[in-house]
Amino acid sequence: MKYRMSLMRFILLIFGCFFVLSGVQAATVINSDGYYKDIRLAGKVRVVDSFPDIRVQVVQSFPDLRVKVVDSFPDSIGEWQFVSYGEDFTIQFVDSFPDIRIRFVHSFPGVE
Repeated sequence: MKYRMSLMRFILLIFGCFFVLSGVQAATVINSDGYYKDIRLAGKVRVVDSFPDIRVQVVQSFPDLRVKVVDSFPDSIGEWQFVSYGEDFTIQFVDSFPDIRIRFVHSFPGVE
């Protein structure tokens, strides 16, 4: 009887670890290539007040994307050049219910 209870606890522990680890990997909405809903998260970005392509929340911990602001040639994932026109995609900064969470960095931009 004692052996059966410890075996059941072990099985429950294994299943619990599996679900926790699978949830951690699926937590980000950005794929490993740096795309969110077919939008490549690099390039020229315009900030808008309504109807954005992506709603963005700036955080200090657990971001989906590390963003480096550049003045020209925003070619790598996470390199954004803020513009007034000619954008690749638009964003709106929000405090709650974001599509993605970002952290501004000075080096090593990209997917977390």
